[in-house]
Formats: sequence, C-alpha cells, structure tokens
Amino acid sequence: MPSSSAASSSSAHSFNKILNVHKSSSRPRNATDVEESIKKLRRLILVDGIPSKANPSLRPRIWKILLRVHDISAETFLEYVGRGPCEVKEKIRNDTFRTLATDTGFKERVREDMLVRLLDAFVWRNHDRQESHQLGFTYVQGMNVLAAPFLYTMPSELEAFFCFAKFIEESCPLYVQPTLEGVHRGLKLLDRCLKIVDPEMYGYLRSKNLSAELYAFPSILTLCACTPPLDEVLQLWDFLLAFGVHLNVLCVIAQLLLMREAVMESSSPMRVLRTFPPLQARDVIGITVTLVRDLPADLYDELVRHPYEVSHR
Repeated sequence: MPSSSAASSSSAHSFNKILNVHKSSSRPRNATDVEESIKKLRRLILVDGIPSKANPSLRPRIWKILLRVHDISAETFLEYVGRGPCEVKEKIRNDTFRTLATDTGFKERVREDMLVRLLDAFVWRNHDRQESHQLGFTYVQGMNVLAAPFLYTMPSELEAFFCFAKFIEESCPLYVQPTLEGVHRGLKLLDRCLKIVDPEMYGYLRSKNLSAELYAFPSILTLCACTPPLDEVLQLWDFLLAFGVHLNVLCVIAQLLLMREAVMESSSPMRVLRTFPPLQARDVIGITVTLVRDLPADLYDELVRHPYEVSHR
C-alpha cells in the first residue's frame, strides 16, 4: 500500500497535469476543452481532495479556474483602494477585527487591514456597477468571513479580491443581499431536506421547537467557514467551488448526522447544536454526496437555484 506522502505526491502530479494543459498556450483553448479540464478537476477534488500540503500553489490555481477568474487588473483594484473607506466603513470595521479571531494561522497570514481593503474595494466596485446589474451589493453581515478564505488562500490581495468578487456576484448573490434572502431560503431548504433524509431527527428537533433558523444560521451564512479548523474549511470549499454553493445546505445536514447520537440523546439538543464539533471535511463531503441521491428531483433543483435565482413573487 502506498504511503500517504506518495499518494499525495501522485495526486499533486494528476492535478498539475490538468493545470498545465489548461494554461498551455500552444493552441487556443475552446469552451469544450475548458469544460473538459474543469470536469477532470472536479473528479479529482471529489476522489482525492487537493493535496495542498504537497503543493501549496495548487489550491489558488484551481480556485481561479473553478471560478473562471481570468481578468485580474491591478489598475482597477488600486483605483478602488485609492478611493479609501467606503460609505459603510463602520459596519465593515465592526466585523473585521473578529474574523476567525481564534485561528492563529489565519491571523498570522491575514491582517485586518487586508480584509478592510478588500471589502471597501468590493463596495466601491459595486457602487460603480449598480446601474447595469439587477442585484446591487454592499457590505452585509457574514461577508467578512466569506472573504477570509480567499485572502488566506490566494498569493495576493489582488487575486483574492477578484476571486471573492466573482464568487459573491455569481455563485451566491442572494446570500449577501441586505435581507440575506439566500441564507433564509437555505435554512428553510435545510428543514425540508432533513425531513426527507432523517425524519426521526427532524421530528425530534421540531418537538423541541428547533428549526434550522435557530441552530444552523451561522453555518449557512458563512458556508461552514465559522466551524474550525480552517484547513478543513478550505477542503470543504474546494468541494463547494467545484460542485456548487447550494451543497452547503447538505454539508450542514451531514454535520448534524455526524453528531446525531449526541443530539438525539440530549433533552436540550440546542445545547449540543450551539457549537458544532470540529469540521471533518472528507467525512462531510462523503455524506453530502450520498444525500444528493435521496432528494426528489424538484427539491434538489430548488436547492441548486436558491443561492442565485431571484424569485418573482
């Protein structure tokens, strides 16, 4: 049986092979080629995970491909930064100092001023784009935590900014509207999915008047980034960026199933649910993939669309 370091090295080689083909400029890359390489990346992420310890440059390169971030303009970013603090600067600064506050590795790599700069720049970017976009963006609760993995992972603030902006504006725009519409939709969908995949647990929580709004709000709002350790969060985000933010709802259910015994045995389950156990990304991903198969097609379709599709009601 190969050692874990040999397996990790082999996995890194597989990823590099795809990435090298992806960036090869020997011939123009058409949309079919790009989609094919993204499909291969997704499969590797699902089967092996990104071996970021063996090769730290892999994750940032893969995230940029999955997010389809091609245009990175230093001039544009510096122009936003040059404008200084935005109109909601106090709101931003009320949150940034406590972002992943207990994670020393994060604090060593990402200073508060980096977070502030990125979030100010994001607000300025959308200040300019409001006329041409259906949804406007400003700073809202939780955005600081969603920005944190990008600043931690990317080699520069510049790359972190463009990845974060693309992610927010295209992957989960409804999660960062002032009403947090996507988050509340996600919480309702969590209840509906839990009722199907584990009716007994759902019934027990409801008997204690516990809905997902009460115990899962931070996990849905931050795409599980509020549950340490950060290296496990990043592995989970590899999966979410590859297959879709909507799967975070099922990732939270997977965490509930991993703590099922403690929840079901507690006469006050909210005490257990107040602090989720340390994140175990590979276990959560494994359970999430099996949960997808248990959902009716129409409910899964609703789940897929909830982070971005504006409802016309």
